[in-house]
Order: sequence, then C-alpha cells, then structure tokens
Amino acid sequence: MKYRKLFVRTAAGLLCFSLFSAACPGRFTVQAEEEQSTLYAYNAYQKRLEGVKKEADIAASGFDIIENQVFTMTVKAFGDVSMIPAIDRTYRRLVLFFADEDGNTVYHTDQLETNNQVRGELNQLNQGISAVSFQDLNGDGKTDILLITSCEKEDSAAGRAYKVGDVLFQNENGFYRDWRLSDKINRFGMNKSIRFIASFLEDGYSTEFLYTAATLDELKEHGFTVVSEQSYWRRFEKLGNLLVVPGTYRMAEYTVFMVYLVNEQGYIVWSFQPMGDYENLYALKGVACRDIDGDGMKDLAVLARYSYEGKDGETILENDYSIYYQKTGGFYPETEFKKQYQSKDDSTMEELVEKARAYWGWRQES
Repeated sequence: MKYRKLFVRTAAGLLCFSLFSAACPGRFTVQAEEEQSTLYAYNAYQKRLEGVKKEADIAASGFDIIENQVFTMTVKAFGDVSMIPAIDRTYRRLVLFFADEDGNTVYHTDQLETNNQVRGELNQLNQGISAVSFQDLNGDGKTDILLITSCEKEDSAAGRAYKVGDVLFQNENGFYRDWRLSDKINRFGMNKSIRFIASFLEDGYSTEFLYTAATLDELKEHGFTVVSEQSYWRRFEKLGNLLVVPGTYRMAEYTVFMVYLVNEQGYIVWSFQPMGDYENLYALKGVACRDIDGDGMKDLAVLARYSYEGKDGETILENDYSIYYQKTGGFYPETEFKKQYQSKDDSTMEELVEKARAYWGWRQES
C-alpha cells in the first residue's frame, strides 16, 4: 500500500509537471538550452585541462603561465617538481600544474577557493597571484602551499582587487584542501598576507571572535582594543540607549577595525565592518551619530584612512567613509550617495555629514 501511494503521488506530480511544461514550452526550452550550453562549455574546459601532458602544452591549451610565480618544490608523491600557476584565458580560472624535471605534468588542480568567487559559474574573477609560500603547516614533514590570489570585480572601486587566501596540504597522492579552513580564512578577513594566514593556521590566532562575540567583555578578553576617544553613549530610536564602540584588533602586521553598538547590559546588539576590502586601518578620523537621511532616526557615519597593497606590491593609503542608515529592522549601508561623493585626504567628518545631509535635502548649515 505504501509503495502504491508513492506511485500515485509520483504519477500525479509528473502529470502536473507535463501540463505546466506544455503550458510554458518556451521557458523550459530556453532553460534546457542554457544548461546544455553550460555543460558543453564545462566539458570542453575539462578536456583542455586534462589534455595538458607536458609543460609545453599549458600555453597551447589556452592557459597563460604566471611566469614570476613558478617555483620548485619537493612533493613526496612525485619528487622534485616545478609548481606552474596558469590562468585560463577564457574563464579566468586558476590552475596549478606540477611538472617534473623532464617537463611532464604529473599533477594539476583547479580545486581552489579563488575559483569559487562566482558560485556555480565557470567564469571567475582571477587576476593573478599576490603571494605564495611553501612551509610545513601541519607538522607532518611535508611541504604545504600557502596561496593568495587577487580577484577583481568589474564594479570594484577604482579597479582595486581583493585577495583570496587558500592552503593546500600535501598528502601521499598530491595535495588536498580543507574547505572549512579556506572558508574561515576568507570569511573572517584573514587573507591579507602569508603571515596573516600562517598566524591563524600555526599559532591559533583568529579574527573570528570579532564576528561571533556576544558581549563587549568577550571582545576585550580576546584582545580587542577600544578607541576610547571615539566611544560614547547615544540613544537610538529603535534600539535604545547604546554605547558606540569603535576598536581594533592587531594580527600579524595588520590592524583590523570594527564598530559595535553595545547595550547597558554589555551585550552587542549590532556590529559594523567599515573596512570592507581594505587590508589595514591606518588612522580613524571620526565616528558620528546623526540623522543623515531625514527620517528622524540617528544614523552612523565612519571616516577613516586605510591602506592596501597595490598591483605592484606598493602600499597605497586611501581615505574612505561608510554610512549606515537606521531603519526599523536595524542598520543598512549607504550605496547611492557614495556614487556622487568620494572623500579626499583632507576630508573631515563635519564635511562628510554636511554633504550627506545635503544629498537628502537638508539645508546646509552656514
């Protein structure tokens, strides 16, 4: 009886699907064609990848070798090899090829975090490799690979790339990735440098607590330093009386910056990450709580000077700001005003707030 009912439900479902498909034939035809096209493209890419048998085949198969990032290393399964990173010309996917002394490619992998920036897509955003390091990270006597790539979205500010960190552990057959570690490295912003990632993997330091802590005391216990001169109490219309707590955490050579709103019981009720894709806080210029968009509720504005690594490895300093509008459900980041106003090196918090308020129709103060 149980299987008879299952058969009846399945048959009914198929009948409904058939009727719906018949009513909307064009929709399913287009979807099927898109899926077929994607499958064809993926299979063609895999065929090119698997067809690389010699180092000389890499370029001929549609991959551009990153010449200045080719290094030799010892892999237990293959002996002395050259690690040859290359980016696919068509889909911007990064592949690591490993070639022996005779030029034979003995191993390759494209199972990398940097190839998952556009989830479920063949096309990716890879621009190159920012840093690579070879060290035994898990103490098993085999050399592992620390990798930091640069990716760039088409709409990224001023063409500024962001970094993606990854680690490949060596085993008896080649290499493997622990996706949980890669996820934490990138989700919690620990992808800024080789030292940053190594500090997490080897020494156990982490920025995860900045995102998971429930109280201000918990933040302080893990090394969070409050910027006391910019910390003050404010009454927010939807959330009550809260302490505005900007502060930093130092890990490796970087200063990570966050802002929290803490209630009278010491619990965190909201957090902000004004740094975005910047790598380091250079100087905090101000934190202001004022009604900016004219809805009668206090908003939060942050102005700071950040640093990041340029394409040629140079350190670039940049002023930037973030505005968060208080609404019924919490705070929401500003997006439209920023398209019109870019802060300068000499910009002040007063100037920022005045221009933002003017954008929303406030009369400028004389």
